[in-house]
Amino acid sequence: MFTVGAHLSASKGYVHMYDEAVSIGANTFQFFTRNPRGGKAKALDENDVSLFLEKSKNNFGTILAHAPYTLNACSADEKIRNFALITMEDDIKRLEKTPYSMYNFHPGSHVGQGIDVAVDQISQLLNSVLYPEMTTTVLLETMAGKGSEVGSRFEEIRRIIDAVELSEKLGVCFDTCHVYDAGYDVVQNLDGVLEEFDRVIGLSRLKAVHLNDSKNPFASHKDRHEKIGEGSLGVEALARVINHPALRNLPFFLETPNDIQGYAEEISLLKSLRK
Repeated sequence: MFTVGAHLSASKGYVHMYDEAVSIGANTFQFFTRNPRGGKAKALDENDVSLFLEKSKNNFGTILAHAPYTLNACSADEKIRNFALITMEDDIKRLEKTPYSMYNFHPGSHVGQGIDVAVDQISQLLNSVLYPEMTTTVLLETMAGKGSEVGSRFEEIRRIIDAVELSEKLGVCFDTCHVYDAGYDVVQNLDGVLEEFDRVIGLSRLKAVHLNDSKNPFASHKDRHEKIGEGSLGVEALARVINHPALRNLPFFLETPNDIQGYAEEISLLKSLRK
């Protein structure tokens, strides 16, 4: 099954996101767990969750929740790190209502503390929130490397994973825009990039793909998404991504600058490119 979806608004609940996804030809979706620039999450509607689970039990892929951008597990500010801890604990608790979902987060920015401190702080957070009985898989996202961002190099992600006790609860979300901006040439050498990913992290850790074109050139470290085919990656390169043997069975999530109609058109395009 070709599993593809878009980033949808969670403001009207799970059932609305499911119906909206189906209406644009998607069979999964991504959503923010709370306001991406804020802190408090909307209370879950148990009836909405139950109905969503019933409607999505057949021929629908694993959904992906995205942590708010304000979550920074390696901030130099202890209050911000505490916010990250409280938020992730709460998000995972809520996601357990939709078992076997995925939860994606940006590793964070060390703001001058250095990568060693960052790895220690991020792994401390994960060691605090992960527990043996949880069904949610937590994903570290590959980043573009702007500023003091952590996770633009595969080695940094591997160091975090190695420092986490319940590392079996962790995976990686591979963002095509981010890795290209970070200096991994998925346009000219996708095989080589994935071979390096496998050597450093292991392809078994790869659980989801953010399928985005980039507004910026290779190795720019900028992180600005573009619509499919309108950026520096291009349609042909992204077609190779969705058809690559190491990636084709993963869920793909669009985070392109689109409205619902734009997502529908992109999903239709991707389906036409699928071999």
